[in-house]
Amino acid sequence: MKRMGSKQVLVPTVSCLLLLFCLGCKCLALELEATQTATLKVDASSQLARKIPDTLFGMFFEEINHAGAGGIWAELVSNRGFEAGGLHTPSNIDPWSIIGDDASIFVVTDRTSCFSRNIIALRMEVLCDECPAGGVGIYNPGFWGMNIEDGKSYNLVMYVKSAEAADLTVSLASSDGLQKLASVTVPVAGTSNWTKVEQKLIAKGTNRTSRLQITSNKKGVVWFDQVSLMPSDTFKGHGFRTELISMLLDLKPRFLRFPGGCFVEGEWLRNAFRWRESIGPWEERPGHFGDVWHYWTDDGLGYYEFLQLSEDLGAAPIWVFNNGISHNDEVSTAAIAPFVKDVLDSLEFARGSANSTWGSVRAAMGHPEPFPVKYVAIGNEDCGKKYYLGNYLKFYNAIRESYPDIQMISNCDGSSKPLDHPADLYDFHVYTDSKTLFNMKGTFDKTSRTGPKAFVSEYAVWRTDAGRGSLLGSLAEAAFLTGLEKNSDIVQMASYAPLFVNDNDQTWNPDAIVFNSWQQYGTPSYWMQKFFRESSGAMIHPITISSSYSGSLAASAITWQDSGNSFLKVKIVNFGPDTVSLTISVSGLQVSINALGSNATVLTSSNVKDENSFSNPNKVKWCQQTNLCP
Repeated sequence: MKRMGSKQVLVPTVSCLLLLFCLGCKCLALELEATQTATLKVDASSQLARKIPDTLFGMFFEEINHAGAGGIWAELVSNRGFEAGGLHTPSNIDPWSIIGDDASIFVVTDRTSCFSRNIIALRMEVLCDECPAGGVGIYNPGFWGMNIEDGKSYNLVMYVKSAEAADLTVSLASSDGLQKLASVTVPVAGTSNWTKVEQKLIAKGTNRTSRLQITSNKKGVVWFDQVSLMPSDTFKGHGFRTELISMLLDLKPRFLRFPGGCFVEGEWLRNAFRWRESIGPWEERPGHFGDVWHYWTDDGLGYYEFLQLSEDLGAAPIWVFNNGISHNDEVSTAAIAPFVKDVLDSLEFARGSANSTWGSVRAAMGHPEPFPVKYVAIGNEDCGKKYYLGNYLKFYNAIRESYPDIQMISNCDGSSKPLDHPADLYDFHVYTDSKTLFNMKGTFDKTSRTGPKAFVSEYAVWRTDAGRGSLLGSLAEAAFLTGLEKNSDIVQMASYAPLFVNDNDQTWNPDAIVFNSWQQYGTPSYWMQKFFRESSGAMIHPITISSSYSGSLAASAITWQDSGNSFLKVKIVNFGPDTVSLTISVSGLQVSINALGSNATVLTSSNVKDENSFSNPNKVKWCQQTNLCP
């Protein structure tokens, strides 16, 4: 890159038979004068090549920033079971609110639900003899407004009861209730029993900040519970927002680490993620308050759904479970046995036959075949805590005895010194500024090649120069990843974090994918990862950079095959202030290498601090030049 006013450019010169990927350049900038020169030599012979692990690059999903609830999970109703206010009644029903005034309607929570694990229901009493036009009732705005689109259908499920017969009107409306997008009349029989109502609403109009409303004109009392509204067009019918999952598929992830890090621990164990409370019929899941990131989840996106998502992505599932430790309290090793049993049950749920105790529960949910869980992480960032080592060994030994093929991941960093306990992999997390991360590209150069492998399960540039996801940050991250490719004999997996952020709840900056109810875009860090999507399972080749400027450069070279053709990709990062004239020479190419000409794909913008946004989602974007060779 060369700073010319606000411009940063990198000038590549490439030889034939080369697919060149470089970061931080300006396309078609070959006319700019270089102030530095460098030569990159690639030995593409098979003799010195080494296979990169099939699992090197994947994804880490954490329930943070409303990534799941109000995010990839397509449920449109927030607090659908009225449980978010707690078990004591009356309770807060936020974000539900009333249509009408105190003289016409009275709503209160009580403990009359037909579901034993989530006992709270909502009692609505219509007080008016002559109600206003349109009736009185309740409405739910979802997660900062529901995206309702013309012509699309939405599946409504709710449970109701009323001592007297009544007609309810269920509508999709604008945020002020004035624009009706869809409406259906729901007759309620007079009975003391709960009734499940299922309706399909077809929108006749588009509104990005809609709400669901339920109204009545008849004086009397109606109870509601478990009110759900889902789009009909979720990904593979599995409940996920299609447009967000499509962005994940574009990265070709080889694994999915879930359901989080701190989300798994909780500030207190009473608020930690509990897998068995997140399975079974969605109506019966109690939900819980995630006290680390400060919001309620109804756990419609639960353990089963994460396993299903892994399968849909073609990614190996990595189950991060609580090891009896939160941020503020711990279970002693002497009392950890029930937690160990709980984890063994979770593995039987995933891997057991359809005839096993927990495998039969999975089968009843629609997946008789086992899920191939072969990796588990024993806790998250708990190394050094009072009971971690003792608890870890209890989990490790029990899992090894029951599932000897499962690879277990320790929270303790083994990159600079050997671990004092058995493990197949160890976690390595890094969040830092761009300069530091660029200089960490050689972190694993001197790591021992014996012992457990490294899992860089969380990395990102953040804080001082990260913004909400800058080109500069993505350059440093790309350089760091070239170092992981180089050291992939000891580094087995790596994933960026966090993956998602709802623009209305940006607790953590930056993130890979930003979205709201109807839009989404990738930050530069998302686009950077696309440069590495062919790396897993590819062959990495030795490179040599000759330049007085080499301290500002990072590069890697891989070959892989696709549809019978062979390809060579060279990735180059220029993290310095100067323009570089780069000559690339390749030796040892085999006849099978594609000889149709080389391509340069560039991640570029006018300033290294540039960010993408809803108004300009491609400010930092791909730029491609083809057939650079004669």
